[in-house]
Amino acid sequence: MDQEQLTKDSARQSRKGTPQVSKWLFYLALLPAIWGVCAWQGWAWWSWASAPPKLAAESTTPSDATAVSIQIPEGTSSQKIGRDLEAAGLIRSASAWNMWARWLTLQNREGGFKAGTYQLSPTQPLGAVADKLWKGEVVQQSFTIPEGWSLTQMSTYFEAQGFFPAKSFMAAVSQVPYAEYPWLPSGLPHLEGFLYPDTYQLDGDTVTPEAVIKQMLGRFEQVALPVYQKNQKNTKLDLKEWVTLASIVEKEAVVASERNRISGVFNSRLKKSMPLASDPTVEYGLGIRQTKEKPLTFKQVETPSPYNTYINVGLPPTPIAAPGIASLEATLAPENTEYLYFMARYDGTHIFSRTLAEHNAAVAQIDQKVRSGQ
Repeated sequence: MDQEQLTKDSARQSRKGTPQVSKWLFYLALLPAIWGVCAWQGWAWWSWASAPPKLAAESTTPSDATAVSIQIPEGTSSQKIGRDLEAAGLIRSASAWNMWARWLTLQNREGGFKAGTYQLSPTQPLGAVADKLWKGEVVQQSFTIPEGWSLTQMSTYFEAQGFFPAKSFMAAVSQVPYAEYPWLPSGLPHLEGFLYPDTYQLDGDTVTPEAVIKQMLGRFEQVALPVYQKNQKNTKLDLKEWVTLASIVEKEAVVASERNRISGVFNSRLKKSMPLASDPTVEYGLGIRQTKEKPLTFKQVETPSPYNTYINVGLPPTPIAAPGIASLEATLAPENTEYLYFMARYDGTHIFSRTLAEHNAAVAQIDQKVRSGQ
């Protein structure tokens, strides 16, 4: 009787335990499925969050139509950058941005998100936007100063480009930075002639008169100054005289093949203490520009000015423009010539003469062609 009762109790206990084991086995079997669903949902969210807010165009380069300009101030945290980018519609999720920022940090990548003005597109994925800010690929402003431009022309150009007012530039070039550039000649009233003509690029949010001047003086120091230092023993011109004469050669010479000859004519006139008689110096002094149809008048040529090289013997007090490297080099290597005069043909070339009589004949010849419309 007792044995039979024990057997029944044992069977009863077995029946109670079986459902518990089955339940745990079920949960264990369900875990991988749950993990898989969570992983899939996480990946789906990340794929959405890191994707471009807008459909990408066929081109891999962001178009101007979709580009957005955004400024990252110095010291902005990565979290604040993410919120700003999300608000600007450049990323979908600030949370995803923060995750990406932490991932970049965990990779031990050097640097960090850099301040500046950026041109970004909502057609770029989050990773591409982050990479651009990490590398500091800020907006670049390009500007080109042609050879032969004066400070006044430069100031007008910068204002027209929307960089800064012309008067701000003219005020800045009147402050000669001797501390940073001790090689600049003493007593300069301004930087005419020493801002090297070239094409430059600056970060978009650093285009100021001071930044432009610094870059252009640096280029002169890098490109032009070594030319003078290398040939200094072969010329009687000091640095300011060299740049001044080169600026006149720059304004007179149009055809490259005539550059050294024009330099030779001026060199000969200086040796003979003859006035240089250069029209561009008169124009600079009067703030005008002659044309074929409206050349300088006798009254203008006779108007007193420190820059009037028809009246004054020797070089004007400062350069009159920004000479390029070709004119700077030609001034140090003048052609050994008997010519003392030249007259422009208005096609870029000149008639060179040895005597005043020859020169007057050349002037009459050109005047006749101009009057006849040739």
